Amino acid sequence: MKAPVADFLIYDEATKTYREDPEQAVRDDVEKHYWLHVVRMVAKDWRLYIMLIPMLLVFLFWRYFPMYELLGSFKVADNVLPVSEQLFAGFSNFKLLLAGQSTVSLEFWRALRNTFVLSFYGLLFGFPMPIILALFFNEIGSNIARSFYQVLTYLPKFMSTVVMTSLVVMLVKQGAQTSNMGVISQLLVALGMIPREVANAGLLNNPAYFRAIYVISGIWEGAGYDSIVFFAAIIAISPTSYEAAQIDGANKWAQMRYVVLPSILSTIVIMLITRIGGLLNIGYEKVILLYNSNTFVTADVVSTFANRYGLEGASKGIASAAEMMNNVIGMLLVIGANTIARKAADTSLY
Repeated sequence: MKAPVADFLIYDEATKTYREDPEQAVRDDVEKHYWLHVVRMVAKDWRLYIMLIPMLLVFLFWRYFPMYELLGSFKVADNVLPVSEQLFAGFSNFKLLLAGQSTVSLEFWRALRNTFVLSFYGLLFGFPMPIILALFFNEIGSNIARSFYQVLTYLPKFMSTVVMTSLVVMLVKQGAQTSNMGVISQLLVALGMIPREVANAGLLNNPAYFRAIYVISGIWEGAGYDSIVFFAAIIAISPTSYEAAQIDGANKWAQMRYVVLPSILSTIVIMLITRIGGLLNIGYEKVILLYNSNTFVTADVVSTFANRYGLEGASKGIASAAEMMNNVIGMLLVIGANTIARKAADTSLY
C-alpha cells in the first residue's frame, strides 16, 4: 500500500505544486546516512571504545562461553568425552536432585536451604549497613576525617578472601585458656553471651554460630565499599532541599528522614533489586575456607555442593544441574523483585 502524497509532501497553494517538508527532509537525510554518522562517532571517541574491550572480553569468556557447559546438565557425565559428544540424559539429573530420595537429593535440598538462609540473613542485616554508613559519612564536616573513615571501611573489600577468612579464624579461634582464645571469643565470654566451653571448642566448630560468623564477616568486608553508591547519591542532593528543611525547623534526624532518604529512594530500590538477583549466588571460596566437618550441616551451600560433586565426585551433570537451578531461581527473583518495585514504588531496574 502506498502512502498518500499529503503524508510526506506539502501542497503549495501559490504554485499549485507539492514540495517536501523540511523536517521530513532532515529525517530522511539522517536515516540515509545513519551508519556513516555511527562510524564518525566511533572514530571520534575511539579511545573510549578501546577501553570497553577488556570488559567485553571478560563477559565473553566468563559469562557467555561457560553457557556451553550448561549442556552438561542434560547429559550423562563423562570425564573423557567432551560435552558435545556425551549422551543426552534429558531431565534425569534434575529429577535426581529434586524428587530423588537418595543422598544426593537430601544434600542438595540442605545446601539450597543453607544458601537461602545465609543469603537472606546477609540481605536483612547487610543491606541497610551501607546506607547507614553513607548517612554518617555525609554528616562528617571535615573532608580529611571523612576520607580517613571511608578508607578504613573500604579496606576489607580489597583484601583477598584468604586473608579475610584468616583474620576471622584468628578472632574467634579456640583455646584451652582464655589467653589462647581469639579476641572476639574472649569478649563474648566476658559478656556472658556464650559459655566458656563453646569458646574453648571454637565458634567455627559449632554449627549454631557459623551463620552468624559468616554474615557478620560479610558485612565487615563489604559494607564500606557498598556505601560508595549511596554516598554518591546523597552528595548529589541539592543544598536548597536542606535549606528548605532547616527553614521548616527540621533537625539532622528529620533531614535524613524527610530529605535524604526520599531523594535516594530510587537508588536504594535499584540496588535492592540487584542484591535480590544475587541472593543465591554464594561463592564457595569463603565457605570452604571457614567450614569443616562439624559445621557441614549449616555451612554447605549450592556452590560447595556443586564443587564437591563436580570435582571431587566426578558427577559433572549433577553439579551443572545444581548450579543451573540456582541461577534460574536467581533470575526469577530479579524478575519478581523488579515487578514489585515497579508497581509499588514506580522505580525499577528495567
